[in-house]
Amino acid sequence: MKLALRAQGINPSPTLAIDAKAKQMIKDGLDIIGFGAGEPDFDTPEVIKDEAIAALKRGDTKYTPASGSVSLKEAVCFKMQRDHGLEYKPNQVVICCGAKHALYNLFQVICDPGDEVIIPAPYWVSYSEQVALAGAKPVFIPTHEAGCFKMTAEQLRSAITGKTVALILNSPSNPTGAVYSRQELEAIAAIAVEKNIIVVSDEIYEQLIYEGEHVSIATINPQIKDLTIIINGVSKTFAMTGWRIGYAVGDAKVIKAMGDLQSHSTSNPTTFCQAASVLALKNPPQEKITAMVSEFKRRREYMVDTVNKIPGLSCLKPAGAFYVFASIKGIIGKEYFGRKVSDADGFAELLLEHAKVAVVPGNGFGAPEYIRLSYATSFEKIEKGLSRIAEFVTEG
Repeated sequence: MKLALRAQGINPSPTLAIDAKAKQMIKDGLDIIGFGAGEPDFDTPEVIKDEAIAALKRGDTKYTPASGSVSLKEAVCFKMQRDHGLEYKPNQVVICCGAKHALYNLFQVICDPGDEVIIPAPYWVSYSEQVALAGAKPVFIPTHEAGCFKMTAEQLRSAITGKTVALILNSPSNPTGAVYSRQELEAIAAIAVEKNIIVVSDEIYEQLIYEGEHVSIATINPQIKDLTIIINGVSKTFAMTGWRIGYAVGDAKVIKAMGDLQSHSTSNPTTFCQAASVLALKNPPQEKITAMVSEFKRRREYMVDTVNKIPGLSCLKPAGAFYVFASIKGIIGKEYFGRKVSDADGFAELLLEHAKVAVVPGNGFGAPEYIRLSYATSFEKIEKGLSRIAEFVTEG
């Protein structure tokens, strides 16, 4: 049976693929330590779960508007004003089935064939796939450890062409944990305004900060606010990954187009999940969030210190999110169990097969000399998994 050309070009998500493979191996009875999942290992706070149950009991099981309930849109506006001092109206908000879905809808409505979207690399694996599915061309700007994996304003200016329609900005970053400062964002914003390009600001990890502070580029000035579409959701901050509630905030015309598109694809996100998300955004259980971030920071310290002691591996200390992006440049070219390591894909396969540790290779992030390790797992598993990696590279 024939597949459409756009379907033939889709690459499966390597992060989800490695997680699924590890889970299957665990199901088969193998003792696998997984560093792949991009989700908190904490449970959703009880107060949020209780609100979802209450919503079910009061009959919140019917359709809402396709673009989301008015109450949740209002809650998003309240959150944006409280946290960032940014004023939006409900017609500038669309509720989607997760932040990933919001991004997909956005690229579908702002990109035409031949358009270009600038993506700093390393990048979250789905950015380039979603841009390509919209018929546009991903244009990658390489960043490096020496610059803490952050794009400079000069790099941005050099990458912009007459076909550029948007820039993707992810701070804190998946996979590197990089966080842009206000000064860095001011320089980027000035160029975006000058060149009149959309800034897609993916802020899903905004609450997971360990060094510095999260600054939304939309707060820099009114001109960049008008050009910015903020993407966010409840999945990371509130450990609600499976609830699938994300949102986009920005230009009313773009937001309406996203809602219209959604009306022909998924319709509204799950109604009682929307109801619980209203509570999460308006009355966040801050003590639970603070405790989660504190524990992530403790795990981060241990993982960074330990990774930097493993021969052939090294890493920076991430300022945000919950990933360590480790260089394997000292591993590449070496041979283990009769197989020579040429890139992160090969190293990840060897680790899973022989060390029973699942990591995400950097190939899918545009960085084949790196692996991503998530510390959104228990301290005990982090200790055990890193010990296995150390034993593999020294004795394998």
